[in-house]
Amino acid sequence: MTTTPLPVVLAGARGHGRWHLANIRRLQHQGLVRLAGICELNPLTDGELDAFADEMPEQSADFGALLDSTGAVAAIICTPIPTHTALALTAAARGVHLLLEKPPAATWADYARMADGVREAGIACQVGFQSFGSHAVPAIKDLVRSGAIGNVRGIGAAGAWVRDDAYFRRAPWAGRRTLGGTDVVDGVLTNPLAHALATALELADRGTAEDVASIETELFRAHDIEADDTSSVRVTTTDGLPVTAAVTLCAEQAGEPYVIVHGDRGRVTFWYKQDRVLVQRAGHGPEEAVHGRTDLLENLVDHLVRGTELLVPPHRTGAFMRVVEAVRTAPEPTALPADAWVTRPAETGDGVRRIVRGIDAMVAAGADTLTLFSELGAPWAQPSEVSTP
Repeated sequence: MTTTPLPVVLAGARGHGRWHLANIRRLQHQGLVRLAGICELNPLTDGELDAFADEMPEQSADFGALLDSTGAVAAIICTPIPTHTALALTAAARGVHLLLEKPPAATWADYARMADGVREAGIACQVGFQSFGSHAVPAIKDLVRSGAIGNVRGIGAAGAWVRDDAYFRRAPWAGRRTLGGTDVVDGVLTNPLAHALATALELADRGTAEDVASIETELFRAHDIEADDTSSVRVTTTDGLPVTAAVTLCAEQAGEPYVIVHGDRGRVTFWYKQDRVLVQRAGHGPEEAVHGRTDLLENLVDHLVRGTELLVPPHRTGAFMRVVEAVRTAPEPTALPADAWVTRPAETGDGVRRIVRGIDAMVAAGADTLTLFSELGAPWAQPSEVSTP
């Protein structure tokens, strides 16, 4: 079956947008899409678009006008978080389908407006949680449903990353809770390690907003920023299942983030960036496998051309957005005392990074025991805030 490449517009082509540019180029080689336009406040140079030299895309800072002039069928939105909803509704008004980067919005109200607008317009919208495209996700769900690890007791997620001070200077909104009176919510739970929590909720099969009964947040910061860089959260679902995430950008050593499905007769560990799964269960030796992955833009194209089911429609991220809202409305993150962290040179460049003492082990323990930092005895952790949506 041959199809005409779908014209695509990319909004936000620098930063993480460079990954999307490369992915569009890959799919353009396969004849699936064509880069028709780029929306940036400052146009990309010929050098930045060298891979598209044979067919340069149109460029404009006006997203709506660009969609109109290019006849785009789909658009990728990879712009600052607070702009997501307005741009998504601009596309929806023109019947343009979407790949919308995570988090889908900065507030619950914006998310609801976006989801309603998309639904009313009848367009397809894929939210950019790439881990949902891993073939490990349905494989783990099937394994759990088969009873291989017994009754599920809870889901834990752990993420220990290293980010230096330059990371928080990369954009005016980086590390901010608000900017110019607009909600941003660029904390560790809601943006850089958002996949950890979202993937945990997806593996729990409790990904919709209606699945959430309560949310406990513990938000801290070692860096001199507004938002959290070291946090734990526990979502309790309507049927009582705990989903806990412990994450930091102040790790002693950078590690691969992972999710653990805890059963009463075993566990499944999923390193979601690597598509790697380890099954440990009673009466069996450890079983490890690496799975394939379906690209989310490719899945969106397949949905539009062949009717393939979308992997990450907005409603699948409702529970995650409940957590974003709980983080947004929680008290300001607590600044860790000076004796809780140390400063070290950045791994690249001439900047510095802050390391929370003992945080790697604490993050792992949070995922392993489904407990919050305060319950693990962290001397700097206060009792959690409880939010009920």
